[in-house]
Amino acid sequence: MAGRVLDPSRAPVAYGRRAVPRLFEELQHPEVERKNRALTSLCDVLHDPEFIYQTVNGGFLDHFRVLLEDEDPLVRSKSCKLLHILNSHSIGREATLSSSLLPLLSRLLDDSSSSCRRNVHRVLSRLTLLPAGSHALLSLVPKLMQKLMDEEEKEEEVQVLILSTINACSAMDPLPALGADGVSVLSQKLSHRSPDIRREAAAALMAISVCVDGKRQVCADEVLPVVVGLLQDEDIEVQVNAAGVIMYIVTTTQGKQQCLKLNIIPILLDRVSKKTDEEKNTEKKRRKKALTTYCLRVLTALAEAPDGRRLLLKQLPVLAVRSEEAEEDQDIRRAAQTAVQVITWTP
Repeated sequence: MAGRVLDPSRAPVAYGRRAVPRLFEELQHPEVERKNRALTSLCDVLHDPEFIYQTVNGGFLDHFRVLLEDEDPLVRSKSCKLLHILNSHSIGREATLSSSLLPLLSRLLDDSSSSCRRNVHRVLSRLTLLPAGSHALLSLVPKLMQKLMDEEEKEEEVQVLILSTINACSAMDPLPALGADGVSVLSQKLSHRSPDIRREAAAALMAISVCVDGKRQVCADEVLPVVVGLLQDEDIEVQVNAAGVIMYIVTTTQGKQQCLKLNIIPILLDRVSKKTDEEKNTEKKRRKKALTTYCLRVLTALAEAPDGRRLLLKQLPVLAVRSEEAEEDQDIRRAAQTAVQVITWTP
């Protein structure tokens, strides 16, 4: 049968619906080079959603058990890459979660091949796009925390993928991350030179800070000075996530006291005073709206403390502007109005 490609690094691809079955037949051949060529061709054809459906519905996912345990590191790496492509579609993610591949993927986190480990992290990150995926990976969170501090996993992409997975899992249940010394581990990533790593670390810390134990740990480990500093980060998403962490922490008395000692109010007011409607970029406008809303909520919480209210009473004009303008975003106006009400409240 004629093939689609003549590239010697790829196996010939049959036409139509025979393409996937023929390539998986090639994968059963004992010769390593033939398996690698078949995997390369499969990585090409599975970018077509029709072939993803065929792979899942045809039961070909069972072949991955053997491939992921292959003696050849390149076969293992390409198999993980293929699984990553398969998980670009929801039906692939659902099939992976329903399979028995997760224990194998967990073991491959310690694979000798850095390429294989990177592809495993890509698969895990994609699985968390489903709530069921985040829940299924909760047991891996302690191991992922260790990987963050592993000298072998200093590659920026891998660090971002690990943090993204931890973030998604912690949004489901923050306790596994907390039990793995998550606050201490994540706080070390908040000062990383990469904005992507700072962003994901702050997002994961925000997820952990939702629960009471997380709030206490953040305060106990004195992480707030670093988080407050991130409100002035060059990356807007880092600022948003940092403000989210603080928003949860200031619901506690200890959190309010630490933030006030850090003189956070002028920084928050500076963020609140910047209009979001001046942005033409829709995505950037959305992020700035989230930042403004979070900062207003932090100011509202700080106004519940006597020292915070005293300082904010002097800054009412700034907040009044955001609460009164007719063209102001409704959510921001409502949050500003709540802040003004709490600041001006008298018994």
